[in-house]
Amino acid sequence: MGLVRLQKILADAGVASRRASEIMIVEGRVSVDGVQVFELGSKFDPEVSKVEVDGEALKLNKTNSYLAFYKPRGVISTMSDPESRSNLGDFFKDRSERLFHVGRLDKESEGLILLTNDGVFTHRATHPSYGMLKKYLIEIEGPFTRAHIAQLLKGVILEDGMARALDVKVIREIDSNHHWVEVSIHEGRFHIIRRMFEYLEIEVLRLIRTDFGPISIGETKEGRWRVLNSVEIDNLFIVLKLNR
Repeated sequence: MGLVRLQKILADAGVASRRASEIMIVEGRVSVDGVQVFELGSKFDPEVSKVEVDGEALKLNKTNSYLAFYKPRGVISTMSDPESRSNLGDFFKDRSERLFHVGRLDKESEGLILLTNDGVFTHRATHPSYGMLKKYLIEIEGPFTRAHIAQLLKGVILEDGMARALDVKVIREIDSNHHWVEVSIHEGRFHIIRRMFEYLEIEVLRLIRTDFGPISIGETKEGRWRVLNSVEIDNLFIVLKLNR
């Protein structure tokens, strides 16, 4: 691999974001081949150097993994759970690398979650300033009119500020009180879609994330995952302004 900046080695290993890794280096928590390193920008070969954080050796990643997973309803968006609840980690026990989930879905929601061992990518993809577009398919109960669509596009006032959809489409009208709706949004706040419909006094029966940026859930079945192809990864890196 050649020489790589120490903070990037830490980030690629999933220890922390690159900025947080820099703080760890300055604090003297990182050593390479038994020697503490304090200088930012120091370069080492992750293939041959022994890197330790707080005395614990890192398992350095030789390659980065990028996966698309269909999270089932009832699964919490963590890689482990002290209460033994069903979680993302249950589906990846056969993977050797340390995976991180990119963003999260609440327990009762389902659909697309990306997972990776690339710490820099994870930090960038979840940072609010990059506003990754997310698309949801929502089953709702209650009247849903053009006025409701206009309100979602204009924005609704929630307890933590304004929330606004970028696009709203009625995909299927089962009857006047039962619809499937597609909503696109940049937001990533907690329960943001559910709270927007609650503001309209409309009940959400089912919530499925179908797209995260340029990545679509496609034909991936519930509880299954697939490896992103090179075109999908390139498109993600372009959106996030990252170099591969």
